[in-house]
Amino acid sequence: MGLLNPRALRWKIAALAAAACCAVAAVVGFLVHDATRERGLRVGHERTITRLIAAERELSRTGKAPPDVDVRTPEELPEPLARDLADQPETGGEYATWYDADPPNWYWMWGAVAVGDSQVLVVRHDMSTEVRSLQLLDRSIVKSVLAALVFVVPLAALATEPINRRLRHGARTARRIADGELDARIGSTGRARDEITEMSAAVDDMASALQRKLENEQRFTADVAHELRTPLMGLVTAAGLLPETDEATHLVRDRVRALNALIEDLLEISRLDAGAERARLDAVPLGELVADVVRRTGTETRVTTGAAGTVETDPRRVERIVVNLVTNAHRHGAAPVEVTVAGARISVRDHGPGFPAALLEQGPQRFRTGASERGRGHGLGLTIAQGQADVLGARLTYANAPDGDGDGGGDRDGDGHGAIATLDLAPGPPDPPGPSRTA
Repeated sequence: MGLLNPRALRWKIAALAAAACCAVAAVVGFLVHDATRERGLRVGHERTITRLIAAERELSRTGKAPPDVDVRTPEELPEPLARDLADQPETGGEYATWYDADPPNWYWMWGAVAVGDSQVLVVRHDMSTEVRSLQLLDRSIVKSVLAALVFVVPLAALATEPINRRLRHGARTARRIADGELDARIGSTGRARDEITEMSAAVDDMASALQRKLENEQRFTADVAHELRTPLMGLVTAAGLLPETDEATHLVRDRVRALNALIEDLLEISRLDAGAERARLDAVPLGELVADVVRRTGTETRVTTGAAGTVETDPRRVERIVVNLVTNAHRHGAAPVEVTVAGARISVRDHGPGFPAALLEQGPQRFRTGASERGRGHGLGLTIAQGQADVLGARLTYANAPDGDGDGGGDRDGDGHGAIATLDLAPGPPDPPGPSRTA
């Protein structure tokens, strides 16, 4: 994956190395090019002056200029050469030169010297050889840089592999911790004492602190639930002794039943948190199981099981999940509530405003209910359903109907289009990102 991702760290480092290589090559190439060009001009200038000196001697000895030397008047000289020749008396020299790099006389070094009041010896030296050598040098530099990049980029990418390996190990460990494996640690991945080592140590410390806090919370929940069972049994016994005809008796017994259900839920959550639950798998006709479970809830719920199949699962845990989902739909949604079984998938839909955005983003949170006076969210029912789904190795997802408003809330008595909870007992690859979320 990292090899094909252009935004991966290895390629960023390789690109940085390539950029540094190109920058160094550009500076060195410019310096070499400039030095070579200056040397070529200096050689051309010296050769031109040498020819002028020889032409002067030939003219003074024979009275004629050599065949390769022109004799012109100052008016016939090119303007730059004439200007330089006119400036020679002021500069204390006598030989004028001019490098013509413009058309039509490309790459010529001109030289001139006055030999009389109206005569000037003019020579031209062809600089094309030096220019071609300079061009070949430039091409050689470019080819050398490209050849170096062919080796530098792969070597830079390979050199970052240990860093990438350590970062990938840290990312995998962080995901394991996020998925609930609280004892996972990055640990020491080498002798290097660098920023990655410091980050790994910080993540491990954070994971240890998080594990301690969660374990303390789980232990507190379990202790509270166990400690409350004893006085609760006394309350149940005392409530059974109250007169049957008293209205207060029914109220007290109802509250005692609610308190007993809460404590049982807390004990179940503590067992799920501790990882003490294990599924006992049996071949179950899923449609018949779900229909029987919904019927025993005593609610007005439509059940469709036409496409149901036989599934290897724990029927007791499936029952617990379905009961909680159906109860939550009736308590916080709106009629009609529909349960659909297709293959190994169970969907529970109501027609209320839909799940709140917080639940879709974060999943169900314990001790939060849909009642407006107790804040937004859902209570222990969905939390237990999620824990039991994890024990089964199933996937429980929450979504709002596509035509729903999706803003949900504590008061779910509106005319929305509904919330959908889906239990997949044979989950495949994770669904692509969308409006639904696995809690």
